[in-house]
Amino acid sequence: MKTQLLLFISLLFVSYSCKQKGKSEQGPTQMEQVMAIHDEIMPKMGKLGKLVGELKSKVDTTATGLQYESAMKDLQDANSAMMDWMMNFGSRFDSEEVLHGKELTEQKQIWLDEEEVKVKTLQEQVNSSIARAETLLAQ
Repeated sequence: MKTQLLLFISLLFVSYSCKQKGKSEQGPTQMEQVMAIHDEIMPKMGKLGKLVGELKSKVDTTATGLQYESAMKDLQDANSAMMDWMMNFGSRFDSEEVLHGKELTEQKQIWLDEEEVKVKTLQEQVNSSIARAETLLAQ
């Protein structure tokens, strides 16, 4: 069930991304801005997994090995946070609201404000965990 929901949410986001490519308006809506951040983060999920694999082989009980382990945990936490964000977002908004700009209720607008803050925090978490891992691996 969880896998099916994640698949649905992913397809919803991909559909939204494709729909937005031909759209020209005065400026992006808040929903479009939130989705743009998601679209910037999503391709990095594969990189997270790749970096986890590279770090895992370097983890040991030395000080450096423990740094690798900490960086690996940061990457795994960022991946989990992305999956949790997508599930939560998908449970709050329907496809008409995401894809077609259906007007939001007052409660849903409050939720969108919350989701915007969350996705920006997620963006920073993903980017910083990748940067830390790449820096460690480059040493």
